[in-house]
Amino acid sequence: MPEREVISNTSPLLYLHQVDQLDLLRRLYRQVVVPPAVREELRVGAAQGFATPDVDQIRWLDVRAPADMTLLPMVVDLGAGEAEAIALALAAPGSLLILDDRLGRRIAHLRALTYTGTLGVLVKARQEGHLAAVRPVIAALQERTTMRLTRDLVGQVLRAAGEE
Repeated sequence: MPEREVISNTSPLLYLHQVDQLDLLRRLYRQVVVPPAVREELRVGAAQGFATPDVDQIRWLDVRAPADMTLLPMVVDLGAGEAEAIALALAAPGSLLILDDRLGRRIAHLRALTYTGTLGVLVKARQEGHLAAVRPVIAALQERTTMRLTRDLVGQVLRAAGEE
């Protein structure tokens, strides 16, 4: 059983899948919870022709709806996946929330939630020996996904991973 509950939004699942690194989540956390809105966002992406993971076919992904919908942040610009993931994290003190969206991360910070993103997962995987190097995965993210990475951010991640 994992040390704490880990909850993911859509983008980390999508990006890691698109660079063939989705299994890092299983190796790092064993079980990851996703809200129904994340499953739906991935289904919509697949219907539009994007390479997306099929949440229902991945045994270590647990789809769980927030029990208390009043915990959902009432922010117009926040996507359904982010809102439900944040609501799940609010209901699970001590959980780890994985999300990349800037607004979602700001809300998580304001609500004192513990969070990381796709790049943080890569650094942790490197530190724990599940990934030989972060640099080639970042290159793949830049080439094969819509993830936008600044030069400064890449440098910070490489330093954190001990690769610069």
